[in-house]
Amino acid sequence: MKQRAYIAGTGMTAFGKFLDRGLKSLAAEAIEAALTDAGIDQAQIQAAYSGNAAAALITGQALIPGEVALRGIGLGRIPVVNVENACATSATAFQQAATMITAGVYDVVLVVGFEKLYSTDKSRTFSVFQGAVDLESIDDVMHGLARHADTDPAVGKTDGAGASRSLFMDLYAALARDYMATSGATQRHFAMVSAKNSFHGSLNPKAQYRDVLTVDQVLSSPQIVSPLTLPMCSPIGDGAAAMVLVSERVARQMGKKDLVRVCSSTLVTGWDYAQDETVRLAEYAARQAYETAEIGPSDLDVIELHDAAAPAEIIYYEYLGLAAPGDGVALLESGATKLGGRIPVNPSGGLLRKGHPIGATGCAQLIELADQLRGRCGSRQVSRARTALAENGGGWIKDDPAVVVISILQAA
Repeated sequence: MKQRAYIAGTGMTAFGKFLDRGLKSLAAEAIEAALTDAGIDQAQIQAAYSGNAAAALITGQALIPGEVALRGIGLGRIPVVNVENACATSATAFQQAATMITAGVYDVVLVVGFEKLYSTDKSRTFSVFQGAVDLESIDDVMHGLARHADTDPAVGKTDGAGASRSLFMDLYAALARDYMATSGATQRHFAMVSAKNSFHGSLNPKAQYRDVLTVDQVLSSPQIVSPLTLPMCSPIGDGAAAMVLVSERVARQMGKKDLVRVCSSTLVTGWDYAQDETVRLAEYAARQAYETAEIGPSDLDVIELHDAAAPAEIIYYEYLGLAAPGDGVALLESGATKLGGRIPVNPSGGLLRKGHPIGATGCAQLIELADQLRGRCGSRQVSRARTALAENGGGWIKDDPAVVVISILQAA
């Protein structure tokens, strides 16, 4: 469906470790900033799509996190839809809100994603990520990781997966090793992604980590699971991000000159691939998003993609059509994806440096892009940015993410 919604306001907290703040406090900061930016009052909000993935496990707040957060700022009466879709949670909330506006159901909708992942009990945090795979097949997942590790003596034991580290780092490490075997990518290339995004994150006042790392510093950091060192892995974090979406009619009435148009927002879930099937989930979603927006990869000016681990960024260069299959490394080496390059990727610092409070991540990606298209990003501003793409994945089933959301935005 071709979307007909506009981003009128954005707001987000810094991402980081906030043991002294609750979900309501974080959500309120982001929502109030978005409303102020849009120049609208709470009373104009007709519905809210609220994204949270981990509250039930981390804080015990189950079932009604959206209603609780919104009541905390005095917002009630309206429909509140709680969305949970792993790391793609608030990107899914955004896609649903934009679709409802396009369908003519609402004219003004609030989208908010908020999360607390830090806990004094680390096992509780790791359990969030373990819950994002098919738990009825968890033995198959763990046996598969162990078999994969047996082929590479540098990997070490996988018994820390889900216990002393996120299970997803083992999944990404296996994906990286497969990619290295077929593409010529090396650990140094993954370190180049981390170093690039550390530079980008140093320019972002909302980023969780703002120190600049060299490639050698990334390589010499503690290994999590081969070939991933610590800076190649996205951190856990707390934070919130919110947006106000409006219809074309309201956009015209507002008369604002810095609205951002939603051209497409595609939500796709995985499937069991046929033996001869070569197109993967993210590539399939990207093709749909491009077709709906009536553009191609060459029309993009800036991208935020799901670099939960550094190798994913290079792999997704290819899935998104930025590079031909096998040419992701060459694109990275060319400098095209760094600020000042032809197609900057993750100017926010990405998940690696901006942080990854999973319920807020998708919305935060879209806020970065909306701010880029509005010329608000200061020293990390992409020159003359007009068209942007966000890719946000979540969960894992068999050999691929469980869900991918790809959205394309344009300056109005």
